[in-house]
Amino acid sequence: MREIVLDTETTGFEPLEGHRIIEVAAIEIVNLMPTGNVFHTLVDPERDVPPEASRVHGFTRADLEGKPRFPDIADAMLEFLGDSPIIAHNAPFDFRFLDAELFRAKRPTLDPARMVDSLALARIAFPGAQNSLDALCRRFEIDLSQRTTHNALLDVKLLAEVYLELKGGRQPGLTLGSAPVVQNILREASAPRTPRPMRTTPEQEAAFETFLGRIKEPSWKKGA
Repeated sequence: MREIVLDTETTGFEPLEGHRIIEVAAIEIVNLMPTGNVFHTLVDPERDVPPEASRVHGFTRADLEGKPRFPDIADAMLEFLGDSPIIAHNAPFDFRFLDAELFRAKRPTLDPARMVDSLALARIAFPGAQNSLDALCRRFEIDLSQRTTHNALLDVKLLAEVYLELKGGRQPGLTLGSAPVVQNILREASAPRTPRPMRTTPEQEAAFETFLGRIKEPSWKKGA
């Protein structure tokens, strides 16, 4: 199963207020294992970057001047995404911005059925707890030492690790202790069983004797 883990950085919180995407990063995973295929690009938002946004992700307007505009990267991004499910932390935020940019670029918007919100998964797994990306990394003992700003490339790598942990571990197929199928097998094997003796009819016994009579020099009669 192919899935895409995705993150974006933006100039603000609301595309309807004119805010734009400035960075897109995505990682491919297949059967819950990263393949090493990555899509990453900075984007010229064609507008200013407010100081409060720069303090979050570290990018200024000067950093983004001369980078490709979103229409220039839209086709490559859509090709990388394919038709796979898309995992993002607070996914409605990323989908809202991507759809606004895709609409502006006259490209098809994303099917909302593809959305997998890792924040919603975390809230189910840890109700009432802090479930920010930082908090989840600390809970799963994932190294945060390089995360001084919220840039999409680093965040998506951390999110991929978090998502794999939320799905049962980095190698769920090999983690026998937590694999639901294995647990069911062990549970059934350890359950008490009532002996069920087999009973044969006279007709079945006669047919079996006839079958044995057709075997020439049966091994069980040698040496008798």
